[in-house]
Amino acid sequence: MFLELSHTHLEIFSASRELTVCLYKSTRSFPPEEKYALTQQLRRAAVSVHLNIAEGFSRKSETERKRFSKISRGSLIEIDTALDIAIELGYIHQEYLTQEKKNMTHCFQMLSKMITSLKTHD
Repeated sequence: MFLELSHTHLEIFSASRELTVCLYKSTRSFPPEEKYALTQQLRRAAVSVHLNIAEGFSRKSETERKRFSKISRGSLIEIDTALDIAIELGYIHQEYLTQEKKNMTHCFQMLSKMITSLKTHD
């Protein structure tokens, strides 16, 4: 944003930012009693995806970049699981999550590809 770092121009960074914004908007309609539970958990996980991508790209070590990419991917899985619960509870309908699904799938694919391509000593 202000620093104009190279990762801010990457597709994964834009996609994770869009996912975060979509999830914030989608969770606005959740019941008030979920404000500090499922709503907050979904939002934190979305922000975690975006922030860990940024932090990972700031690292010089491929091992560190891979670690942050794995954390981001784990947060995507957390979002998927939490949305499944939200759908089951009737807080949101799956049909309304088209953009989130598209963004999550795209982010997951890009992160998986990045993780695979990074050469580390795991």
